[in-house]
Amino acid sequence: MEKPLLIWGSGAIGGTIGAYLARSGSDVLMVDMVAEHVEAMNREGLSIKGPVDEFTTAIRAVTPNEISGVFKRVLLCVKGQDTAAAIDMLKPHLADDGYVVSVQNGLNENLIAEMIGEDRTIGAFINFGADYHGPGDILFGARSTVVVGELGGEITLRLQTLHKELQAFEPNAIATNNVWGFLWSKLAYCSLLWANAVIDGELNDVFGSKTYRLMLTELTREVIRIAEADGTKLEPFDPFDPSAFTRDADQSAADRAFETIFNHRLGSAKKHSGMWRDIAVRKRKTELDTLLLPVLDAGAQRGVAMPLNTLLAQMIQEIEAGKRQQAWQNFDELRSRMTDATV
Repeated sequence: MEKPLLIWGSGAIGGTIGAYLARSGSDVLMVDMVAEHVEAMNREGLSIKGPVDEFTTAIRAVTPNEISGVFKRVLLCVKGQDTAAAIDMLKPHLADDGYVVSVQNGLNENLIAEMIGEDRTIGAFINFGADYHGPGDILFGARSTVVVGELGGEITLRLQTLHKELQAFEPNAIATNNVWGFLWSKLAYCSLLWANAVIDGELNDVFGSKTYRLMLTELTREVIRIAEADGTKLEPFDPFDPSAFTRDADQSAADRAFETIFNHRLGSAKKHSGMWRDIAVRKRKTELDTLLLPVLDAGAQRGVAMPLNTLLAQMIQEIEAGKRQQAWQNFDELRSRMTDATV
């Protein structure tokens, strides 16, 4: 096993994975911008709480300006908008034959590959439920899919080694030859997570809604059409089946998919999307610029009309600017836009 493993970003994603790997005996060094979080981890360990697991593990942590040395393997677990700055900071510490894994939401792999080279970049898809609750404290609300893959689709020795180590966190982790298929499926699912951010309600209020079911279906299908235009083979993941939203699927298939997601989430302690928490709890900007807006750009480049996701992005911007409230009336407006676009 190659050592040590650098985890850059120790919040919901990085903190959860890092805690499990450290507990399993992996040599892990955590990096985080929040000094209080770093201090708490070094002093008291990193605590995982929630319905999935409860434990505290000793772990080493530093802030970016405290890091020294060269590392062969880096898990990048920062918000999408922080990707470029993080790569700039970690690049002097990355070995010539090292690699960075984009353990993030969105398509940050493209930016990372542009900055350090495709041969030093590995893609990842993650969909487990976790939230940063404070210094040294992570809520692990629900397990789900974890996938890693080379951008070109090869199954390499380094990918197999990484996959094996990640199984200490998620025993059912996957090493894939189609990471882009997973990433585009997640972006379609993310349209529903973004929808949660514009209402005063929980995720299962979205998934269980029959009043807004047609609108939510079309919101998801807009993103699926981009992958279809590219000929990307979409990959299912627990609990989302993209085939229910393709051009050949009818509304009954989408209804069954929503029911599956709703039932799956009944046991999750994570009640809101990360986007909702960014706005309502952490009072900060979402990953809109690096997660949803690039999807709109991709749609425009391929001639895919995306009126619902375009309006959704506008709503997020207005909520972030204090010009709009999180309210169910926003769903009414989205539904109206769907009607305008389809009659």
